Amino acid sequence: MGTETIEATQQLLELIAVVILSGVVMAKISDIVKLPDVVLFILAGVILGPSFLNLINIDRYPLGNQLILTFGAAYILYDGGREIELKVLNKVKLSVLLLATVGVLISTAITGFFAAKIFHLDLMFALLIGSVIASTDPSVLVPLFKNMKISSKLKQTIISESAFNDAAGAIITFSILGALTGGSLSVGESALELLKTAGGGIIVGTIFGLIATRLITENRMGFLKEFPSEISLVTVIGAYVFSEHFHFSGFMAVFIVGMICGNKKMLNCFIPEEHYITQSRFKEVMTIILRMMIFVMLGTHIQFDVLAKYWQSDLLVVLILIFVARPVSAFVSVMFDRKAKWTFKEIMYLMWIRETGVIPAALAGMLVSMKLPNSEIISSVTFTAIIITLTFQASTSKYLAKLLKLEE
Repeated sequence: MGTETIEATQQLLELIAVVILSGVVMAKISDIVKLPDVVLFILAGVILGPSFLNLINIDRYPLGNQLILTFGAAYILYDGGREIELKVLNKVKLSVLLLATVGVLISTAITGFFAAKIFHLDLMFALLIGSVIASTDPSVLVPLFKNMKISSKLKQTIISESAFNDAAGAIITFSILGALTGGSLSVGESALELLKTAGGGIIVGTIFGLIATRLITENRMGFLKEFPSEISLVTVIGAYVFSEHFHFSGFMAVFIVGMICGNKKMLNCFIPEEHYITQSRFKEVMTIILRMMIFVMLGTHIQFDVLAKYWQSDLLVVLILIFVARPVSAFVSVMFDRKAKWTFKEIMYLMWIRETGVIPAALAGMLVSMKLPNSEIISSVTFTAIIITLTFQASTSKYLAKLLKLEE
């Protein structure tokens, strides 16, 4: 084994150990001071990152950084899929579809328009800022709503939207990027690409989910029923990798896998109770660890010199995203869905909930690495959005649900 391989392995192990340990410490502090744990995980990343102690630097750990963010988001999205009840989702499918497509477009347009005015940028570049921060974050929303007693309709709409709008946000970003780098912006081609990316992910996720479910059932096909946790892990990785290989949405695929695995009874598939308990405990521990790792790593990405340079303009753009773009996009998206029978209070809640996280951070990082002109502005706005939405919106979501009397 070469020296470089040994060194890379040691670096990866160091990274995992430091990130998990810091996450555990911050989780304990969160319990004591009653602050949202996500905020403290990000703070841990800031302290450990290049801005302070420089123990974790993404330039030193590029593979570990990408592995944690990608696999972490994929597994948490799978966990979110398992929380979805197909009977409930069927009632709100139009709302979810519109929120994840029309809603993302509206949010991109409004945020981009104001970003152009605030930063004095070309409109197309400003729209790129809008598209990067348009999608919501399942790695925050899934754990958040698992611990809240609100209606299944509202909970599953928000979680499903966060799964589906990642693909839309990424495709709009790449379409605008293509136009900026010498191509042309084609609405038809972008829509077709979205259909291919999302549709391919749905097909792959369905196939992997059905196979995994059959392998761990009680009947004669379930010859691997003693290994539900291992099969779930392999299925998540397999569905993601297979989808991405064919340029489909890996995140969509793992979400669909989760939906199928979480609705086994509708497929007449049952697993022994002891194995179900084992799988549930494994899934819970994995989700907790990965959530810690994701947000500690995101904290290490924050560049204070860039934030200090643009913070006032960043803040204005993010406030427009929260108080203008999200309310308008959510209201327009759900107003046409008569079947869902949304109440005024439920619509108000949908207009508020929108946390920015892993996918926008990944898109911003990619654009910075391409060394686009003014790409540091994208990075600055994105991380300002992450900090504000995770500290402000995530921490007030439970209070707002109580205020609107939406808790069951």
